[in-house]
Amino acid sequence: MRVAYFTNQYPAVSHTFIRREIHALEKLGVTVIRYALRPGPGGMIHIEDRDELKKTNQILGASTGEILRCVLVALARQPLATVKMILLATKIGWNSDRGLLRHCAYALEATVLANWCKRDSVQHVHAHFGTNSAAIAMLANQLSGIPYSFTAHGSEEFEKAPMLSLDLKLARAAFAVCVSSFGRGQLMRWSTPDQWKKISLVHCGLDSSFLMVDAPPLPSTPQFVCVGRLGEHKAQLILVEAVKRLKESGTCCKVVLVGDGPMRSSVAAAIDSANLDKQIVVTGWVSSERVTAEIAAARALILPSFSENMPVVIMEAMALGRPVISTYVAGIPELVKEGKTGWLVPSSDAVALADAMHEVLLAPTSKLSAMGAAGRAHVIEQHDATKEAKKLKDLFARSIGRSGC
Repeated sequence: MRVAYFTNQYPAVSHTFIRREIHALEKLGVTVIRYALRPGPGGMIHIEDRDELKKTNQILGASTGEILRCVLVALARQPLATVKMILLATKIGWNSDRGLLRHCAYALEATVLANWCKRDSVQHVHAHFGTNSAAIAMLANQLSGIPYSFTAHGSEEFEKAPMLSLDLKLARAAFAVCVSSFGRGQLMRWSTPDQWKKISLVHCGLDSSFLMVDAPPLPSTPQFVCVGRLGEHKAQLILVEAVKRLKESGTCCKVVLVGDGPMRSSVAAAIDSANLDKQIVVTGWVSSERVTAEIAAARALILPSFSENMPVVIMEAMALGRPVISTYVAGIPELVKEGKTGWLVPSSDAVALADAMHEVLLAPTSKLSAMGAAGRAHVIEQHDATKEAKKLKDLFARSIGRSGC
């Protein structure tokens, strides 16, 4: 079985879940060919990502001569299919907020992808994210006939579903995957009922580095960790406000913000304005080993997001035996059970977030350890990368069997 994985950016710091999925499939005997438009920004911090970079065919890294060759081959061998692909790109471009010119570029990129898939004897293409990667996979399917599927992660896919032609992408796909029940419901919302049977639930999973090791003991220090891209939807500014309230009430704690992103300067300014430079530390992007160490050094993980689907970092924290404070958003309640594995607060509510943090600081270690153990048991049962990869392998096999590729 030869399956291609296609993503806008790969490898990338925030796409470790894709790497784990690929590795789990390969252990199950699937040959996975990696394609991407470009590598992720910021360089390759993880050694695994540096290895993945060597294995990944980057479309935007191809020479002009190679791109021209792929276009000429498509025009010479499949002129009608090429015209149909351009018409399809035009159709989805009219509905898009990115315009026709961008979708003409997608058609060009799809021509390269289709050619490479034929060259590499690919039997099925799987795209991660229902955005441009799914669009290019769909266009490549029109040109090559190789079946495709995609994983919709949210939240952008669901917020912009009509502009992304998400319903058309599903209709033309062999199947689609969602990583949470919430996400599956959203994809159902934006598609017709006759397509619902094509939507499968396959969780993001963790590998043995999390599932086969003992959870480290909880620290006694009043420290929290927040891991994620410093962006609008992650709501780190609400966390800064919560820490400020705790400090004003005389409660001492430390928060380590692991990550980087477009709002780093705004977050740093808020920390400076509130005189919290001793309470909140921003690390920037760090290695996976450092992330694990920071989670282990914390009494709880905090994720105060405005918008999510099902954050992998929550799974990682739970696997390490740490309770979680997060918000009633999307698929998060499918992971965090109030009072059992952590605390859930309304998004944007700094007072409720501060109260939950205060409860963690006052809670005896025995209570936090019990919550951590419950969370770890849930992750082992529901988010084992090998178990989830077996579901994907079966889906790929059925698609290949139907198509005869």
